[in-house]
Amino acid sequence: MSGAGKKVVDVAFKAGRTIDWEGMAKLLVSDEARKEFATLRRAFDEVNTQLQTKFSQEPEPIDWEYYRKGIGSRLVDMYKQAYDEVKIPQYVDNVTPQYKPKFDALLVELKEAEQKSLKESERLEKEIAEVQDLKKKLSTMTADEYFEKHPELKKKFDDEIRNDYWGY
Repeated sequence: MSGAGKKVVDVAFKAGRTIDWEGMAKLLVSDEARKEFATLRRAFDEVNTQLQTKFSQEPEPIDWEYYRKGIGSRLVDMYKQAYDEVKIPQYVDNVTPQYKPKFDALLVELKEAEQKSLKESERLEKEIAEVQDLKKKLSTMTADEYFEKHPELKKKFDDEIRNDYWGY
């Protein structure tokens, strides 16, 4: 097998091991998304299996002597010479160097977005906890206790009363 083919097989194999399929499946919400995800995983597994089996094996060497006995040495030598002259070009990866910086930039952007998302999620969780706490205490809470937690509202109401503005 050529060096590039072996590299493709190795990368695909490593990618298959490092993908957290179960973790991604837990994030899916709809049945349609789960079906599409299952289809994607099956396709990936099929391609990966094919790469592992079909393209990772070296071809068996040709037994030229066997054919010389049955066909004749002149014709077999002609085929052997043609076979030896066939040069399979090595794969030269010109695409990865172009897209690697873009991909790396996207990864950095992704990490930043992830951090923002985690901070926002944390803030929202605190806000939800506060609202739930407020909901529990609302029936027994006095106005002074409420205004203690929300001084800006107390100031607003005091200003309205001071200015004789009663909302109509």
